[in-house]
Amino acid sequence: MSFEEAIATQPAWIQYWVNAMGLVFVVSIVVLLFSASTRRDAVVMIATLAATFGAMMWLYGQVGYVRLLGVVHVVLWTPLAIYLWRRLADATIGTPFRQTIWLVLAVIVVSLAFDYVDVGRYALGERASMIPNAT
Repeated sequence: MSFEEAIATQPAWIQYWVNAMGLVFVVSIVVLLFSASTRRDAVVMIATLAATFGAMMWLYGQVGYVRLLGVVHVVLWTPLAIYLWRRLADATIGTPFRQTIWLVLAVIVVSLAFDYVDVGRYALGERASMIPNAT
């Protein structure tokens, strides 16, 4: 089963969340590329998301669709969240670009809340597949 097929087995709200995150990231990157003061931020996001995708596909291939997958976000998105938080202090960033960073940061923080819980649950012994009715 592919990673996309595994996600398709999840409740609708999870699928909507994954799609909404993707949309926020793509639109935000495009918006941030339009300002010289945030262009680097867009590149940092692109690099982090590319690393996230690669690491997630590799880990999924190793362990399947289990709660441990959240560790990829924990390791890669926690520093991204800190970076974006610090960037908000830059007075040269215009309001629409600052709001875009806030939006991305909010999405990342919500995702990380789920991911930290998932990794913790995995560490405490919940190692079963998250695919319903999986053996």
